[in-house]
Amino acid sequence: MWDLLKTLWRPDREENPADTIVARAANILQVGEFQLLQLAYFDWFAEELPKDSLDDVFRIYMIRGEIPAWARHYARQLVLMEESGGLDESDPTYHRYDADYVTNVPQGLRRFLMVSFCLVAIMTSALAIGSLAKSTTNLDFPPYFNDEELPAAPKGPGAS
Repeated sequence: MWDLLKTLWRPDREENPADTIVARAANILQVGEFQLLQLAYFDWFAEELPKDSLDDVFRIYMIRGEIPAWARHYARQLVLMEESGGLDESDPTYHRYDADYVTNVPQGLRRFLMVSFCLVAIMTSALAIGSLAKSTTNLDFPPYFNDEELPAAPKGPGAS
């Protein structure tokens, strides 16, 4: 309980750098710490983390602050790979538990050209239709009065 209060009082304080390895690896992959534990479990045991073990793993790591050996090993591997430049953090295998992680990219030059052509055609059509509209207004800004609505100006040398 005292550790929890100390953490709440000073969350930026790190007592043991070895305890932060999972958080560091999770930040590298841009995933949550618990998701990193799921990835580590799968990497170590070659199976998904069982549903009945979720609470136990959460309690061990988040409440008691103990890092399982398989999670520490996985996190160290990720940190070493990142330091050597051999880690692709956008690899979909690291984000398979993310429901909103999207790796779709445009289908290349052909799709880009097709979309660009459609946009140019729509804009050209809109300008052409707009230029065909007959306008008899004398003002560019509202209110738009046409020639019939404006009073005739007096003509002559003293007209003001």
